[in-house]
Amino acid sequence: MTMQAKRPNVIFIVADDLGFADLGCYGGREAAFGPVSPVLDGLAANGLRCTEGYANSPVCSPTRFALITARWQYRLRGAADEPISSRSKGSTTLGLPPDHPTVPSLLREAGYRTALIGKWHLGYPPTFGPLKSGYEEFFGPMSGGVDYFTHCSNNGSHDLYFGEEEKHEEGYLTDLLSRRAVDYVERMATQDAPFFLSLHYTAPHWPWETRDDEAVAAEVKDHLFHLHGGNVETYRRMIHHMDEGIGWIMDALRRTGQDRDTLVVFTSDNGGERFSDNWPLVGGKMDLTEGGIRVPWIAHWPAVIPAGATSAQHCLTMDWSATVLDMAGVAAHPDHPLDGVSLLPVLRDPSVRFDRPMGWRMNHRGQRAWRDGRWKYLRVDGNDYLFDIEADARERANLGGRQPERLAAMRAAWEAWDATLPPIPADATVSLGYSSKDMPQR
Repeated sequence: MTMQAKRPNVIFIVADDLGFADLGCYGGREAAFGPVSPVLDGLAANGLRCTEGYANSPVCSPTRFALITARWQYRLRGAADEPISSRSKGSTTLGLPPDHPTVPSLLREAGYRTALIGKWHLGYPPTFGPLKSGYEEFFGPMSGGVDYFTHCSNNGSHDLYFGEEEKHEEGYLTDLLSRRAVDYVERMATQDAPFFLSLHYTAPHWPWETRDDEAVAAEVKDHLFHLHGGNVETYRRMIHHMDEGIGWIMDALRRTGQDRDTLVVFTSDNGGERFSDNWPLVGGKMDLTEGGIRVPWIAHWPAVIPAGATSAQHCLTMDWSATVLDMAGVAAHPDHPLDGVSLLPVLRDPSVRFDRPMGWRMNHRGQRAWRDGRWKYLRVDGNDYLFDIEADARERANLGGRQPERLAAMRAAWEAWDATLPPIPADATVSLGYSSKDMPQR
């Protein structure tokens, strides 16, 4: 067997706006119809579940810049917008530069087959796009959010592509993505090369539509934020549809004999939104409190990861990207060294722990955060806080006044880190879909 044939396949699954406790394996409650996420719960039970894993950002497209580059998203201008909006269509600056190395481009150069099925949200054609950044195949929407039935974005334009061409295809988007992923897994089973599949669901992002809610599409076509609708049961059903689709993909891996040597990673791009469960965390999407950035991380790789493992290793989205490159034996481009740290030692032995300081910043509300060990420094609206996250994950007991020296040291560490990155540009935008006029604050 050649060295290439021994390299594992990768399916990197990203949910959209999923809360920390929405899945059963993270403490989520059952819905009226039963367990919400039995497939993902099973992957966690037979693999690794991380309890203190984080997203690179509490909002969508910035996290995706980090995911695809394995570097701090702040290094790229497009990631300064929180998030990239449909108003940027036609921009030549708000997107992922095609000449920047990416995880799929590096893997492709090393002999991997690559595909993105699902959401891109890293800039619009003709300047930007998945096929310009390392993916051989693409099926999905380019923008941040689309209707599940019409596949139109918030500005009303149709947004479902196959490659760089618009593709009209009937069906519930979550199922279309799952079935396309099944087809890809089955086709790759006949290839000699390993594959890297990015599967980026839009679920459970608004609008609040299950498979049975096609009639809702007409009433939200002009405002996909769907501020007048949705409920917890609908939201849970949307997660369940995604979970079912992941089950179809796992069945395809087993049926084609690829499951043992395929790393399946599952996470969310940021914390949950309106109907999500983030317990015991506070906040959600757009917040640097734990509820906005701490997310599920599940890894399943029977050949390497012991079943039933848990890890409290601190990690960021870009660390998992670095892990994928490491396990494939692929080095970073010398001009674009990785900021992500490989977690491969943790996958092999979940008892392994190492120090992993992590930083965040947001234009929105002037937020900043620094996590180092059990401690977290946080600034929101000009107020500085110090929390012992191991004792107080809910961030209710501010220790800054009792430990001013520690607070000062954490603040200095954040400022030293921030000084290594480009400043937030003056023209960076913050796009909020709703405010306290639409619903009470968290």
